[in-house]
Amino acid sequence: MPDVQLPYFDQIIELVERQPDSELATAFKRHVHWGCFAEPEAADDSLQGYVQAAEELTRRICDAAGVRDGVRILDVGCGFGGTVDHLNERLHDCDLVGLNIDARQLERARELVGPRNDNTVRFVEGDACHMPFEDAEFDIVLAVECAFHFPSRKQFFREAARVLRPGGSIALSDFICGDGALPALVEYLQSDERPQTDFYGANAKPLTATGYGRIAKGAGFMPKVDDDITANTLPTYPSMRRIYREAGLTDGEKATDELETIARRGLVQYHILAFSRT
Repeated sequence: MPDVQLPYFDQIIELVERQPDSELATAFKRHVHWGCFAEPEAADDSLQGYVQAAEELTRRICDAAGVRDGVRILDVGCGFGGTVDHLNERLHDCDLVGLNIDARQLERARELVGPRNDNTVRFVEGDACHMPFEDAEFDIVLAVECAFHFPSRKQFFREAARVLRPGGSIALSDFICGDGALPALVEYLQSDERPQTDFYGANAKPLTATGYGRIAKGAGFMPKVDDDITANTLPTYPSMRRIYREAGLTDGEKATDELETIARRGLVQYHILAFSRT
């Protein structure tokens, strides 16, 4: 199993265990990802507003995938099981599986998520690029804000195609490089302006939407959805910055500042993408 270094999860897990009633523990009890705010110009970026927006992002990705009753769904990079729990609440007669490379996250997911609505729920330790599942085992694959952590998005899409039945779908969210923005992004990342922090760990270079399409097509997928929700995610930054500040996570504040800078400059966008397996 590859050794994946994710300092932000290390610190979040440690604080959640030490301070289970803290604002950070409340914020990340279910989801550890960006929020989707319906009215970003008038957004409620309070703790509760962020929690609701993170749930809304999950719903949008699941809807893009076409989730429905009676299917087999794999959530790759499942974190604390929030997406699985979201599906567990809204669907019936489904086989819901969460996959993660970090046993600590899976332990917490198993504590928090139990089956309901005649669903089955299980959490499996494994690598997104070498999934421990049979061919054509699932109808839907999800990957909520995690593909940039994978060793290879190309290999992940190949594995997703392998474990999906023909006609199945994959939906994910990711940070996308704006068309023509890569030189400016590289210049910023190499500049002294950039905060010095590895809070979010080593991440793969962002793809353009066109690049994602090429990778998906090469793995046997056809495009279904490309939804640029960058504007809807912008209120996440003040929310998350405040959460990290109150938890004393200075590196989290710095990393959030960096991501907000490149988002507001248009260097990186936030997209929901979905593809169907041919």
